[in-house]
Amino acid sequence: MRVLYFSFLFLALTSCATKKYTKAKLIPEGIKSATKEVYDTSNNQKKLLHKKEMTFTRNGRIKYSKTSDSNGNLLQETEKKLWFTVERYPDKDPYYCKTRWKPNQRERISCYTKKQYKQNESIYHYNKNGSIDKIVDNFKTFNTSQFHYSNNELSKIVVTGKDLKIIDELSINCIETDEKGTCLKETRISNKTGKKQEILIFPRYD
Repeated sequence: MRVLYFSFLFLALTSCATKKYTKAKLIPEGIKSATKEVYDTSNNQKKLLHKKEMTFTRNGRIKYSKTSDSNGNLLQETEKKLWFTVERYPDKDPYYCKTRWKPNQRERISCYTKKQYKQNESIYHYNKNGSIDKIVDNFKTFNTSQFHYSNNELSKIVVTGKDLKIIDELSINCIETDEKGTCLKETRISNKTGKKQEILIFPRYD
């Protein structure tokens, strides 16, 4: 009976355990909150696309986030619960997202409306240091995003379809880091469309 109990407890804990956001995004420990701004910098212009404000738990996972557009209109809110994460939207039903740990450094993240109608599902593969190796869409596009690193920094994301043909390739460059190693300014360029983005991070530590 005791063996069954601990087996059930292990499965319950691992079913909701998630990789740390800080590890996945190569952010140092001790971050308390952060603001992320994404700009379109194509055609020599700089236009804010959206801003995301995040509050972290002590173990480096997102406790609460709020994403707004350039006019300050709410696009999404997320709130971490004990067994799942709630994603709230202004114009549709909330999503209830559950993470299940899988062998070989993988997570399956599934989101439902009313906790029963599946809306999306992705398999996240991680490297041994906790950074993202690849993300496989398991519900809609079935595309795979493969993450490449150089000197412990994200340098490229290659997106392929079910037929393994390359759909797009994003070249990524960290322009500025702080004293803790967080990338404060990052550029992304699509090799397919030529679109350029600039991502600014404003972290606040303990």
